[in-house]
Amino acid sequence: MHNNSPRPARRPVRLLAGVALTAAVALLTPTASYADPKDEELSLEELNERAEKLEDEYAGDLIQYEDAKDNAEKAEKALKKADADLAKARDDVSGIAAAQYKGSGVDPVVEVVLSREPDGMLDDAAVISQIAQTHSGRLKDLNALKKKREEASKKAEKELKEAKKVIDGLNEQRDEIKKRIEKYKEERVPKPPADDSAASGGGTGSVPASARGWGFDGATPRMAAIRDEIIGRFGAPYPVGCRRSSNDDHGSGQACDFMMSAGGSYPSSANQQKGQQIAEYAKNHAGRLGVKYVIWEQKIWDSRNPGAGWKPMNDRGSVTENHYDHVHVSSF
Repeated sequence: MHNNSPRPARRPVRLLAGVALTAAVALLTPTASYADPKDEELSLEELNERAEKLEDEYAGDLIQYEDAKDNAEKAEKALKKADADLAKARDDVSGIAAAQYKGSGVDPVVEVVLSREPDGMLDDAAVISQIAQTHSGRLKDLNALKKKREEASKKAEKELKEAKKVIDGLNEQRDEIKKRIEKYKEERVPKPPADDSAASGGGTGSVPASARGWGFDGATPRMAAIRDEIIGRFGAPYPVGCRRSSNDDHGSGQACDFMMSAGGSYPSSANQQKGQQIAEYAKNHAGRLGVKYVIWEQKIWDSRNPGAGWKPMNDRGSVTENHYDHVHVSSF
């Protein structure tokens, strides 16, 4: 009954639409340039294995690598999600293109509209426009997801390279650090400063009572000597805490926190400067004192990888966790 319908006159439009969608799908099909990095040297699993070996040799935690590893893992997860989102969107657009070559060669939804009487078709012009916009939107989404995937790939590669850089730096210092660890074990406590100007208590308890915080007496002989030297030179505006029940260096008495404020608040300008001085002093005298690493204001300096300098750390969510209210000093 509808043999005289206007379909033939619209055939070129349908063919162009089909070609456009097919071309779009072809252009957005993954190519070698978007393939995941396959560099064996950038394998996170391999880096983790190397880190575990270094952990044993260094006889301590590699907190600097933990941040790099976390960043690399997050980047890999983001890349996997971007891959999945892109694949889903690509399948969706491919389905549209395929549908246009089935039956009469037009999108099934458009087929219904074009099969109506001429008057009905005019009434549904807005519907056809909406369908075109929907398809256009899907192609735009596909392009956006493609770009997002490319960015995720670059970030994943960058984070893996950063993790590798940390491990390479630690490996380069491995022999020197092992020698220093053996020396520190024999020495037990550090030698006094050359100028002997710090009123170090040497762990004898001659520091002010106001400086004695939680776990003060639980510090190892070396950490106690480091702690007392710092207190003797810079004072302690707030109690210094050392040993506590935890799986880090505090748990073994190899770390102390030099508080610069109380209650999780930011320190005053004067105490912030004092904290900076303490952090730099521990860093600059790390070799003599046997300092493993120093954390202050969301940055870490690690004596096992000194060439890296002060490295930014991930945000842990609070003033205290980010070490803005205290200087953390760990010893071998």
